[in-house]
Amino acid sequence: MKSILSFLCMAIAIFSSAQSIHSFKVKGIDGKQINLAAYKGKKILIVNTASQCGYTPQYEALQKVYKQYGNKLVIIGFPCNQFGGQEPGTNEEIVAFCEKNFGVNFPLADKIDVKGAQIAPIYQWLTQKAKNGVLDASIGWNFNKFLLDENGKMLAYFPSSVKPDGAEILAYLK
Repeated sequence: MKSILSFLCMAIAIFSSAQSIHSFKVKGIDGKQINLAAYKGKKILIVNTASQCGYTPQYEALQKVYKQYGNKLVIIGFPCNQFGGQEPGTNEEIVAFCEKNFGVNFPLADKIDVKGAQIAPIYQWLTQKAKNGVLDASIGWNFNKFLLDENGKMLAYFPSSVKPDGAEILAYLK
């Protein structure tokens, strides 16, 4: 009984100490700052993206979901070149590709690392239960998705194979 109580106290301490995603500011692909606090009151879907990946067509579904649920959801794409060199372009090339091929108008961040020694602080938070209070996640490829609630708390993680307009994600938005 004592060990269960200790575990519960530890779990409550971790959850209550987890900061909100709203405490982060990241560099946008256009060089301007994206302040995630600006999205309080909306769910946030964060996705590590790449332009030359088998999952790249998910940009179309991301844009569709963003357009349909934009009043209560923001999507932020984080280009990353860590998986098979599938995002080699400059920020300007990435924006042009996304706009031309998929009509993307949701926010895109500056290209970052989502794992390893140079992992961006926001991805440290997203992937470590000790920081987000909910789950550990391992980014194994492009188009992994993290869904945050209106208060900036972690709701769920979805691997690359889960489509942005799939039932698993849409269940949280309806």
